[in-house]
Amino acid sequence: MVKALTFKGDKKPKKRKRATADDDANPTSSRAPAGDHEAAPEDEENWVSAEAVTDISGPVILVLRTKPTACLACDATGKVFTSAIENMVEDEPATAEPHDVRQVWVANRVAGTEQISFKGHHGKYLGVDKFGIPSANREAISPEESFICVPTESGSKFSIQTMREKFITVDSDAEKPEVRGDGEAVSENTEIRIRMQARFKPRLKAEKKETERAKISRAQLEAEVGRRLEDDEVKKLKKARREGTYHEALLDVKVKGKHDKFA
Repeated sequence: MVKALTFKGDKKPKKRKRATADDDANPTSSRAPAGDHEAAPEDEENWVSAEAVTDISGPVILVLRTKPTACLACDATGKVFTSAIENMVEDEPATAEPHDVRQVWVANRVAGTEQISFKGHHGKYLGVDKFGIPSANREAISPEESFICVPTESGSKFSIQTMREKFITVDSDAEKPEVRGDGEAVSENTEIRIRMQARFKPRLKAEKKETERAKISRAQLEAEVGRRLEDDEVKKLKKARREGTYHEALLDVKVKGKHDKFA
């Protein structure tokens, strides 16, 4: 299930805990502290910077090189404009988060290519026409709605190239910065920081899976082996769960226990 997009400052709904049969039978029984229950880590909802083209996926904001810091946004009519970012730490673009749904685009790989599309909050795609004018008013992807994200030398930033080999650029010196899609070459004005939700970042997703695989208690391990375990055996089995060799390691530990029993 896709989670609803949340913004910093939004109130999180409180989860009601169901009473168990034991609680009903014995209302004075002690309950396990909240920390004992597994909860989705809040890190998943944080916004992080894409560091590689392969990171770019899911909800993103396209942070422009402007003062004050702004990002690319669109309204319900498909008009594309620059929108000031309010959620930052000490005006640092590397900490930017959206506060308005109009600032959010959903990045997806165009099937069978290395190109990326950006869908606006209203379900239509960002595109750049032959005159270099950006808009978001098409419901389907054509070459004008397909982009190549080119990593820049400054690190953690990209230049977004159109299919006409032009770049999305911003006139940062203008009183009201204007975005166009006809930049001739990579420059400071074409540098865009792509901020994304952490749960879509491949490295963080892999680390989460690894952590989940390793989450097993000593009691569970001892129940599967059928005896008390030494500390080194517990470490061995937990490591095997992370590395995907758990069943082989479990068999080794069981066999070792039988040998020790008849030694």
